[in-house]
Amino acid sequence: MSLDISLTNEEKTCPCCGSGGIETVFNANITHNLNAMAVAGGFYKALWGHDENIKFSKDLIEPLEKGLKEMKEKPDHFKQFNSKNGWGLYKNFVPWLEKLISACKEYPKANIYINR
Repeated sequence: MSLDISLTNEEKTCPCCGSGGIETVFNANITHNLNAMAVAGGFYKALWGHDENIKFSKDLIEPLEKGLKEMKEKPDHFKQFNSKNGWGLYKNFVPWLEKLISACKEYPKANIYINR
């Protein structure tokens, strides 16, 4: 099982042909085995719980940055939540979060689609 997150822009219409569609600007996948680490970092609801107050990518920035900061300050605390089977590790989660935060900053008005 995994968490799939996509950031998409509003439907765009092509000026040449008039066709439209939703543009995906970021897409990422991470294992559910990291959900306990997200709980400890205080951002589980923002991702897995899909907080109703989080509608646009800009809304993810604060809880993710706060959690990531704590994770980097206390790596040993968070590494205790590493998955025993190796699928869901601190060393993989930190860069994944950094990429997601970067995308949210680049596309702050993007819609969030989460599939868990």
